[in-house]
Amino acid sequence: MNITQHVTTLGQSLWLDNLSRSLIRDGTLARLIAEDGISGVTSNPSIFQNALAASPYYADDLARLKASEPDAERRYEAMVIPDIQAACDLLLPTYEASGGNDGYVSLEVAPRWAYDAVRTVKEAQRLAAAVDRRNLLIKVPGTPEGLSAFEALTTLGINVNVTLLFSVAQTQAAFDAYIRGLTARAHAGADVRRNKAVASLFLSRVDTLVDTQLTAIGTQEALSLRGKAAVAMARLAYQRYLRVFRGEAFAELTRRGAAPQYLLWASSGVKNPDYHDLLYVEPLIGAETINTLPDKTLAALRDHGQPAPRLEDGVAEAEAQLAELARLGIDMDAVGDTLQDDGVKLFEAAFQKLLQQTG
Repeated sequence: MNITQHVTTLGQSLWLDNLSRSLIRDGTLARLIAEDGISGVTSNPSIFQNALAASPYYADDLARLKASEPDAERRYEAMVIPDIQAACDLLLPTYEASGGNDGYVSLEVAPRWAYDAVRTVKEAQRLAAAVDRRNLLIKVPGTPEGLSAFEALTTLGINVNVTLLFSVAQTQAAFDAYIRGLTARAHAGADVRRNKAVASLFLSRVDTLVDTQLTAIGTQEALSLRGKAAVAMARLAYQRYLRVFRGEAFAELTRRGAAPQYLLWASSGVKNPDYHDLLYVEPLIGAETINTLPDKTLAALRDHGQPAPRLEDGVAEAEAQLAELARLGIDMDAVGDTLQDDGVKLFEAAFQKLLQQTG
């Protein structure tokens, strides 16, 4: 058993934060599933923008589509949906072996609908039908409108990866939307046992913004908190997860066979080169969680990771650190809202570049 496989024995799933036709056709994804225990794949507009730029396997399809499909977005979908389907098929044995708990691939609704709940629901339904795989998660942003769409999609039985969460408050709002959607589905007499949702809490971007604010404050006390906000936030979000999904709020749904909404650690590659390359991995290993790893972070974990179940350690310290940030004037809810808005803009910019690549 290698290091990455050992992580999975501790109750955490490792998903790959990357997808391209090269990974599929060259056998890389199949090897990662077999040798590293990778049990899921996430994608986003930035990932597909890089894939289309770097992989040689899209050129023929793109030339054919340019001659037959006038709409750039439909050309993009015609190229990436087969990749999503192929990844779903590779992970289907994982999905089946886990009883539908793992083995998922994520595909994102176009970012321009992040503030339009009705259109997000329609686009999610359309994409789910186009991919037509049981182990697909549709990515919906954790904006207020996105959460409204998430609730509706959950009621409809469409599985969702709620993305672009940057605070405990936003994460709690996602949990609440999931419970409302499942409750409505159950009251309608529908089966909730096949519903699946994850809540993707972004980490490195939180530290990047908070560190900038701490550096501006400049006191020794402030500087000592750099690089600590995201892990502290994640630990407290997990405590919230435990209270919600192992508590009374979810008890009736548990009796009906519903699954909790697992936390997924996103943006887990460090952006500050001075930080340990597994800052957002090793401290956050715990049961009923997922870490979606970029290739570089996965390689670092495989090479020198020291996995242990540390997610429930240091909760009091995490609370003290966030309290100290608040005392210094750093509002973590405001940080989350700023980063969520920025995240939508970044994904929309990547999506527009992606459409230009297919033009």
